[in-house]
Order: sequence, then C-alpha cells, then structure tokens
Amino acid sequence: MKQTIHTNNAQETWELGRTIAQEAEAGRIYSLTGDLGVGKTIFAQGFAAGLGITEPVNSPTFTIMQIYEEGRLPFYHFDVYRIGDIKEMEEIGYEDCFYGEGVCLIEWAELIEELLPEDTIRITISKDMAAGFDFRTIEIESFSRN
Repeated sequence: MKQTIHTNNAQETWELGRTIAQEAEAGRIYSLTGDLGVGKTIFAQGFAAGLGITEPVNSPTFTIMQIYEEGRLPFYHFDVYRIGDIKEMEEIGYEDCFYGEGVCLIEWAELIEELLPEDTIRITISKDMAAGFDFRTIEIESFSRN
C-alpha cells in the first residue's frame, strides 16, 4: 500500500513524523530516503516526539546509530550515510535493533537495502522547487501480504 502526502513547511513534516510514530509498534522498521536537505532529520525529530522522547534528536551521521530509551518504546535512530561497507552494520549490532523490542528509523536506508526486512515501511521525502522551497512530497509504502 502506497500513500502520498504533501507538506508545505518543516512543521508539517515534523508533525507527520510524530503522527506516524504514535502508531508505531515494537519491532517495526522505517526506512527514510531522500536527498540531502529534504527534511529527513526534521521528520526523525517529529518521530522521536511521537514516541515521547523529549531529549534533542540529531542525525547520528558519525556514530551511525543513537539509542533513545525514554519514550514508550526504545528508539533506534540510524544514519547510514557514512557506511563504507555493509559489515559495519554487523559491527554495531544492527540485528539486535532490527529484531528487538524497539522501533528503528534508518536515514539513507537505500545504502543498506539488502539488510532490510521485507516488511520495512519505506518513507521517501522529495522536494519540488516548482511548488515552493518548503514543499515536500512524502511517499509512504507499507508492506502488504495481499
């Protein structure tokens, strides 16, 4: 099932992340793709807020993964932009996060596509400058067994 949502500013993108996280369940993985500057981090910050996380959330570009445990579910926030080799994911213990009791959100997920389970919810954010500088198209594709 694929859904397309348009946001007109950063606040709306943040709110969409928050809304999606409020419905997140343990063991769920969300992949987040899009070019630099499209709003992936804003979405992730809203997502964290939707889980009840109040501490600052930034992309873990250099650490690859950040764990937040204060919300209703553990939140595993990945930024795999700097992954040079897929084996680096094994070194950080990604399987414990992917198949654990928390929720994963993975920025730049296309770089580790072969590791993502079939039921990953795929979110793609893109800009349309013709529609306005802050306009975003957000496509959400969830796995369906139909």
